[in-house]
Amino acid sequence: MEPGGGSTERNLLGLRLALLSKDSKVTGMFPNAQTLETMTWIPGPYPGVELAILERHPETGGVTVLRKFHSGITVPAHSHPAADEWVCVISGEWVEDDQTYGPGSILQSPRGVRHGPHHARTEVLSLTRFNGPLTVAP
Repeated sequence: MEPGGGSTERNLLGLRLALLSKDSKVTGMFPNAQTLETMTWIPGPYPGVELAILERHPETGGVTVLRKFHSGITVPAHSHPAADEWVCVISGEWVEDDQTYGPGSILQSPRGVRHGPHHARTEVLSLTRFNGPLTVAP
């Protein structure tokens, strides 16, 4: 849309995503639209990691989150004993086992499988889904 039309568009992962501007009136199909700037970010399980909870499943405790890894941080090797994890890197570069993952990379780690360490070469934004409670074990 043109400026003043209520949204801006970004091409991420080969998809066209419309991000509502702060002054947009949300109606119709997407009554819960937010921007990255207006989301509530909470501290993640490690320093330098922030989470924005998008959805929480009331029966399984599973969550869908946006995760922000600050540039230069390293998350130590760990596992998620109560959930499988799926990750889609939206922006930035994340390095693990000498492999660099960037925008469009999709990763999966089964429940209880140790993975990491993860190093954020730049600030990284990922969309992550846990199908059970988000717990972390060393």
